[in-house]
Amino acid sequence: MLGAAIFLGLWCVVFAVSLRQTGRRPVLSVVARQPHYIQLTAQLLLGGYWVYHVPALRAFIPLVIAQLLFAYSFSALLAWSRRDDFELGFGPWPITISISFFMIFKPEWFHWQFAVVALGWLVKEFVRWEKGGRSAHIFNPSSFPLAVVSLVLILTNSTDITFGRELATTLYTPPNIHWVIFLVALPGQFLFGVATMTVSAVLTTYLFGLGYFWATGTYFFYDAYLPVAVFLGMHLLFTDPSTSPRSESGRVVFGIIYGVGVIAIYAILLQNRIPTFYDKLLPVPIMNLMIQVIDRVSVSGLLGRLNPARFLPDGAPRRRYAITASAWLLVFVSLVGAKGVGDDHPGQFYPMWEARCEMGSQRACDYVPIMLRDFCEKGSPWGCNALGVHFAVRDGDVESAVAALQQGCDTGSPAACENLGRMSAGIGDLTTSPPTIEDWPIIVRGSKGPVAERDPQALLALACSRGWEGTCGTRFRAP
Repeated sequence: MLGAAIFLGLWCVVFAVSLRQTGRRPVLSVVARQPHYIQLTAQLLLGGYWVYHVPALRAFIPLVIAQLLFAYSFSALLAWSRRDDFELGFGPWPITISISFFMIFKPEWFHWQFAVVALGWLVKEFVRWEKGGRSAHIFNPSSFPLAVVSLVLILTNSTDITFGRELATTLYTPPNIHWVIFLVALPGQFLFGVATMTVSAVLTTYLFGLGYFWATGTYFFYDAYLPVAVFLGMHLLFTDPSTSPRSESGRVVFGIIYGVGVIAIYAILLQNRIPTFYDKLLPVPIMNLMIQVIDRVSVSGLLGRLNPARFLPDGAPRRRYAITASAWLLVFVSLVGAKGVGDDHPGQFYPMWEARCEMGSQRACDYVPIMLRDFCEKGSPWGCNALGVHFAVRDGDVESAVAALQQGCDTGSPAACENLGRMSAGIGDLTTSPPTIEDWPIIVRGSKGPVAERDPQALLALACSRGWEGTCGTRFRAP
């Protein structure tokens, strides 16, 4: 932060000298643009809800404030260095908060966060083209720097210097988060006509996930048809009206491309064992470059005949926007009813993956030890024993099996201690045992975060609802 302040201070000195030499008089205009404060309101509501349910995020608030101060100073100096007028408004807020939602560098690397914010303003100022008869920036000023830094982190294998993975994970912790994202974004969907982009992106991703499940018996994104961070990107990242197509059919195509892009990049990242949270960040700049081509293609030929605008009222854009936003509302409610989005996706829970593994799905068998390792690391002796058994029986990995069983034995699993003895003696089959009351709060959880319930009978009921065999109708008996 001190380095950023010194950089801005030196720029101020150079700028002041330039003013004295040229006699220029910079002008400050106060302008509150509707897209900026509407998006800011949505971001603040979502951010407040997120921070309330994940208190650890409160530590990031000073870091976001520092970025905002830097963004205002940098954008003002950049504008005044190139022309006489600077518009003071809410513009820096949506860009800065959007970047912070998806990527924040860890404190010892935080100087790069200012470079990311600066890159957003530089690309907005210098990388422009003629669009609709006027000069416009090509790239979304928040998604472009996010994509660039994502590429750098991937190529340098430096993901761990950011909290990007943790932000994507904790976003799913608050209850009903899909509803919150949908509701806070709805005013912007109505006012700026971007609902066609969101609904086409969501449906593309959901229908692909549905087809993938029918074909393979497993879920493409493992714990969701649409991961929450992807769902957020479909509302508040790629939907900037200034860097998206103008025609309704073009916006539909734009949304489909985003959905396909997220799917393709996720598959590539997963195949190469690269953190998959980059999937929603990388496609947007490429799509921004395509918008004029998309508009031209989308209003001609077959796509032109299927243009949604043909079926919407002429004139009065707000009426068209209201219709498309209402259609998105119906689609979203339908997806909630079908468990396409929401808190109860069955892919979150271990029994589904274990059952698919037993049925012969290699993808499920590859995912089962990932879940068991997570249980073990969170302190479940049952999870450590089950992980050891999985390694020994399914994978034939004796070294990993012994390590997991040793951890299970050390944390209090008699079955794990017995299995260690059996493996050392080379006799008998490995044994499993039912989870204990200490295990259930850990292993019954899904991707939503910790289970607060501690009543044994309530935990068994929760386990029953989440598919754990032998828990339905069972009464807990204290040892």
